[in-house]
Order: sequence, then structure tokens, then C-alpha cells
Amino acid sequence: MSRIGKKPIKLPESVEVSVNSQEVVVKGPKGELSQSIHHDINVREEDGELFVERPTDSKKHKSLHGLYRSLIANMVEGVSKGFERRLEIVGVGYRAQMQGKSLVLNVGYSHPVTIEPPEGIELDVQKNNEIIVKGTEKAQVGQTAAKIRAVRSPEPYKGKGIRYSDEQVITKVGKSGK
Repeated sequence: MSRIGKKPIKLPESVEVSVNSQEVVVKGPKGELSQSIHHDINVREEDGELFVERPTDSKKHKSLHGLYRSLIANMVEGVSKGFERRLEIVGVGYRAQMQGKSLVLNVGYSHPVTIEPPEGIELDVQKNNEIIVKGTEKAQVGQTAAKIRAVRSPEPYKGKGIRYSDEQVITKVGKSGK
């Protein structure tokens, strides 16, 4: 069996789950998320835990089994705790600031770059060089953080740019360092 798929999902007391034939809806203190599921995959709730089941051991069903278990577990964690991703800005004169809900980046271009957060995502700036992306949907938080990082990704010679806070940037020696 799929190691991930067979693990039960523990539901916190503050989270409610409703399972229809093709959709799982998760409600919690941070919001509500829904996910449509494949018609072959079955989700059942029992004793405060969710179980994801598959009909056969075919390769397709095994992969869907683990996928939907992970998606539902991320939904449960998102509506109860939420997700966050931290980014750092490295470089002389590089900074970020909030204007309303928009993020304005000054990262070495001739003009400031403005980023509008999508629905359900909250951006926060600390100390002009640290950006925090928060939200309930894990994929959306990661995608928004990746878009912000893509504005000026770290360059390999001095390491200037926008990077994840846990990212290690490997620098090259350059021309004079033979």
C-alpha cells in the first residue's frame, strides 16, 4: 500500500469536514477550503480521523491515493494553523514596503515593482528586507512566494536578490579568482 495514503488524517476539534460523493469541504477557524476528488477514491470520516481509500492496487490508483491524502491533510492544516513562507531581500538599496494591500519592491530596476496578492493571501513586510507570505492554501502560498522571488532571483556572484529565508545561495568565484 501507499505509505502516505494509508496514514489517517487526524482532525483537530476546531475543524469540520463534510464529504460528498466527489468533493471534500474542510471548515476551520482560518477559513473554508474544498477539493474535488477522483471518482475512484473514497474518503470516509471515523472517530475524528479521515481515511482515504482506493479500490485496486493499480499504479494509477496508488498515485491518486497518496495525492488526495496529501491534499486533504494540507487543507486540514491550512484551515487550522495556516501556512507561511518567508523571503529575504539581500542587496544594497534593495527594500520592500506595503502600500495598502500591495507589495512594492525596489530591487535595482529603474522603477519599483508592484505585486498584488491574490485572494486569500496576506503579505507582510518586516524591517524593509523581510517578506512574509501567509495563507490557508499551501500551493497558493508557495506560488505567490515564487512569483515574488522571480522578480529578482539571487545572482550567483554576490548573492544579491530575493531568496527564501532557508535557501542557501552558492556563490561563484568570478573572473579574478582563478
